[in-house]
Amino acid sequence: MNASIFSFTVHMNAFLIACIFISSVSSSFADDDDKPVTNLPESAGPGTVFLAAKAQSLSGLQTITLTPVNHHAEFSAYGKAVNIQPLIELRHRYSVVMTERGGAAARFNQAEQSIKRQQDLYRDGATSKHNLQVQQAQWHTDKAQVDASNVQGTAIADEARLNWGKTLTEWALSRDPNKLDDFLSGRKTLLQITLPVNKQLASDIQSIDVEATGNRSAANKAELISAAPQTDTIAQGESYFFQTDGRRDCSRQSCGIHTIPGDNRIRPGMRVAAWIPEQGESRSGVVIPKSALIWYMDQAFVYIKTDAEHFSRRTIDQYSATADGYFVGGGINAGEQLVVIGGQMLLSEELKGQIPDEDD
Repeated sequence: MNASIFSFTVHMNAFLIACIFISSVSSSFADDDDKPVTNLPESAGPGTVFLAAKAQSLSGLQTITLTPVNHHAEFSAYGKAVNIQPLIELRHRYSVVMTERGGAAARFNQAEQSIKRQQDLYRDGATSKHNLQVQQAQWHTDKAQVDASNVQGTAIADEARLNWGKTLTEWALSRDPNKLDDFLSGRKTLLQITLPVNKQLASDIQSIDVEATGNRSAANKAELISAAPQTDTIAQGESYFFQTDGRRDCSRQSCGIHTIPGDNRIRPGMRVAAWIPEQGESRSGVVIPKSALIWYMDQAFVYIKTDAEHFSRRTIDQYSATADGYFVGGGINAGEQLVVIGGQMLLSEELKGQIPDEDD
């Protein structure tokens, strides 16, 4: 009896072990079948990534709706922030000459009146010829001083025009000295920008973008003043004077560890980079933020959200840097949802999906 019970127990244990093994294997296959290997529709092509809405929220993925823009192609140029001290010295010299001219002109007017009186007195016999000659000599002396002041003033004005051009010369030598106050106070900085030898400034261009460190996205506007009469001895291209408020935009980038807090202006002597619109019609396209552009295998691309949980990778073959990011003229359309934060994560998910399973 005891032997029968023992045999029954052994058979039952074997049966239970077999059931557990089969259940385990079935569960394993079921789990493999339930794995979201791609989670993509059959029509999805290469570069398509699936990411559930909850995962998007947890990862902080963000998109924007692209809007149409018109963009002028640009070319780069270089220049410098100019010290206007020589122009100020010319203004001071001109002011001294004009003051001396005013005194000489006053004395000359008095001499003219005096000589008329002496001539009348001489005709009436009331004065001698010697007195008339003395007054005539004084008239010639005063007239010579007026003429000399005029020559000196003209020479200074000519020197200013040769070095600074017509507009800046008029600002410096006009009776309104406030024209240069913004430069003297540092509120504005004078720039001389020299174009490449094969480029010209379009007639309708009144402003350009400039930046001291060469960072296009941090550039600020500079307003055209006039053509410069002298060019850079190295660049050899056409040269122009511009004015800017002088600020370097440190809100979009670091200005460097050596930057004094609040000291973020373009200073005289600094070299600056400039971006100037090309002549011709503007192009239509979209501007993508810098954070949206991703590089992989020496190729630039972005991700476009095609529906609630799918993203498509788009290759960017040509783009131009702008103050707000990059201008793209084709391959991406206005109205599409562009991923601006989370593109690198989508790339990781896409590459992960290309790794074959161990079972395969």
